[in-house]
Amino acid sequence: MAAVALGLLPLAAAAQQQAARPATTAAATAAPKPFGLGRPALAEEVKAWDIDVLPDGRGLPVGKGNAKDGEALYITNCAACHGEFGEGVARWPVLSGGLGSLKNDRPEKTIGSFWPATSTLFDYIRRAMPYGNAQSLTPDEIYAISAYILHMNDVIKDPEKELNQSNFAQIELPNAKGFYDDDREVTEKHFWNRKVCMKDCAKEPAKVTGRAMVLDVTPDSASRPRVE
Repeated sequence: MAAVALGLLPLAAAAQQQAARPATTAAATAAPKPFGLGRPALAEEVKAWDIDVLPDGRGLPVGKGNAKDGEALYITNCAACHGEFGEGVARWPVLSGGLGSLKNDRPEKTIGSFWPATSTLFDYIRRAMPYGNAQSLTPDEIYAISAYILHMNDVIKDPEKELNQSNFAQIELPNAKGFYDDDREVTEKHFWNRKVCMKDCAKEPAKVTGRAMVLDVTPDSASRPRVE
């Protein structure tokens, strides 16, 4: 009825209603009233949390360091878990080596062999390392430790090469081009089916195509439990 009534109104009245609509819309989209809980975060509090580093270098703090200075820092803060040469201790992550191993049965996924961007290295050390004493390192120390790790992976040849906020993101890791955006919406669309199968869906028996061998959680045929 409202739409019909609007059609019967004189043109002047219809124009007045049309002019009044933007004000109504603006009122509807106005900022919601606060709940009255807590208080707005202070600028320094936001800054303390806003420490992420992006692949293009945004977020890198002012600082500098090289592998020569980073070696001692690495031995003190990192070697207990990651090994003196990044080889890993016990089951702690391996940081160096593995170049060219990604197509092997047991690929070694290290910073040098697998990671796509140096920003991840700086970002992770900055927010989470050393283990148990996170965010205790200064930007200069992080640049130096990062440089030493990159030097162990032969990404940086010169141990005295200075890394800083201007050149850090320009360093390209060996597997930088080995990543691509998720393309399943295109490449796997022909598998999609609106009709969900709930019974006897597989046309052939399932086959094991991979095993979690790196973590040693897949038992061999002799020791695995019998499943009825």
